[in-house]
Amino acid sequence: MEGFLAAFTLVFCAEMGDKTQLIVMAFTARYSWRPVMAAVLAATLANHGLAVLLGVLLGGLLPETEMRIVGSIAFIIFGLLTLRDGEDEEEELHQGRSPFWTVALTFFLGEMGDKTQLAVLTIAAEQGTWLPVLAGSTAAMLIADGLGVVLGAKLRRHVSPETMKKVSAMVFILCGVAGLASIFA
Repeated sequence: MEGFLAAFTLVFCAEMGDKTQLIVMAFTARYSWRPVMAAVLAATLANHGLAVLLGVLLGGLLPETEMRIVGSIAFIIFGLLTLRDGEDEEEELHQGRSPFWTVALTFFLGEMGDKTQLAVLTIAAEQGTWLPVLAGSTAAMLIADGLGVVLGAKLRRHVSPETMKKVSAMVFILCGVAGLASIFA
């Protein structure tokens, strides 16, 4: 129970206002909330599962800087791809890019080397257990990012799709640039 509470508390606090919460908000403004939340769950289980595994096995030897660089560059690329003209959600679905996979991949990469993933890795290393830490971190991510989904759904009703596309792209690009700046500053 201690691992669950430690992971839940730390991850929930760390996720509030984090880039991935903002990304979830932007995606929900563009897509339905159901595939967004399903993707958040799947990506969190994969990402934090990896962190827990590495934390338990390696005790914190994960190369943080390299993961943060890859994640930051991925955000910039997603932002630039979001700005492409002529593609909306329906075209993405017809071309095999569902909202679920778009969100899951973006969220997974966004969490690579993020403070929440590193917190999970550290707690798992300290606790030496995986299930309570994974359950606590996943519950915290779903609740914190669920708040982002609620805000994103409200935005979707009041803001044009074109405006949201531009705002989403800028959020991705700014998160990527800020991530690279924090690494190389």
